[in-house]
Amino acid sequence: MKLNTLKPAAGSVKTNRRLGRGAGSGLGGTSTRGHKGAKARSGYKRKIGFEGGQMPLQRRVPKFGFKNINRVEYKAVNLSDIQALATAQNLEKIGVADMVAAGLASKKDLVKVLGNGTLTSKVDVEAHAFSKSAEAAIEAVGGNVTKL
Repeated sequence: MKLNTLKPAAGSVKTNRRLGRGAGSGLGGTSTRGHKGAKARSGYKRKIGFEGGQMPLQRRVPKFGFKNINRVEYKAVNLSDIQALATAQNLEKIGVADMVAAGLASKKDLVKVLGNGTLTSKVDVEAHAFSKSAEAAIEAVGGNVTKL
């Protein structure tokens, strides 16, 4: 192999079609644009959503609903997850950092503890929010609830 013998792979290089260069080229005349109409003219740009004058889909379909910009999203962690974490790592106090380390939430999440599952060991839980049932279940076992 030498530098002067290098060639691109077969079929990888195409020559550009030279439009509008006379009838003899086979691509003269209308230059593959057809006859008349907006698409044949220079400066034509397709408008997004334009359906040839027909009422466009985005205007035909009714609007509904809204996004509340003040909504606060919480990452749900159940009592069953907290019990599993407490037994696996033998913890008496579980905070958001412990839940992040265990993979139950990510660092930026706001954590809400929900009452799904049962809690058997006494655990002090620290989170951003608690459901009433979760709070009652933690305190029934003798643990404390701390809201951040």
